[in-house]
Amino acid sequence: MTREPTDSTAAAGQADDWARLCMLLDDDPELAPAVRLAIEDPQAYRAEQQVVPGLPGAVPPPVTGPWQALLDGLDDAGALAYLDVGDAGMELAEALAALPRVVGSGIDLEEVIDLEGDLSGIIAVADALLAARGLRIVELEEEADACALVVVPAGHVAEVVALVSQLGQVARGFS
Repeated sequence: MTREPTDSTAAAGQADDWARLCMLLDDDPELAPAVRLAIEDPQAYRAEQQVVPGLPGAVPPPVTGPWQALLDGLDDAGALAYLDVGDAGMELAEALAALPRVVGSGIDLEEVIDLEGDLSGIIAVADALLAARGLRIVELEEEADACALVVVPAGHVAEVVALVSQLGQVARGFS
């Protein structure tokens, strides 16, 4: 006899999926706990993210879910490269060169620097360069006019994209 999952078992499974996604994207020990807190207690997550009270222009962040917590955590860990859709090769090369996995690979992104045109095409060129070192680029959808990129081991791309989709978000690889 099979049982239908209860809401709590479904939520637990989803929390496990978020934890797995965090592990696949980055090894920062603070990433998964922050995402879990955003799942379990969005108000507490929001309180942890608040800016220092009393500073001019201080605005508390909106209540946020696990996707935004994931993006914020990756950004805090230095593992996320943000680009505007109008950026070109120079901006991509600079953004990727700052990511720990790219630094550790020793990859030379000089071939990307002078590229102009469609950002997706330029990212595909950088992705091919990184693939030679066992790394790939994954775009995590955030805003229509921005491009949030993370570099992952090549073997993680399919699972990352599948997990993100399963969790109701959008990600894509460039292979």
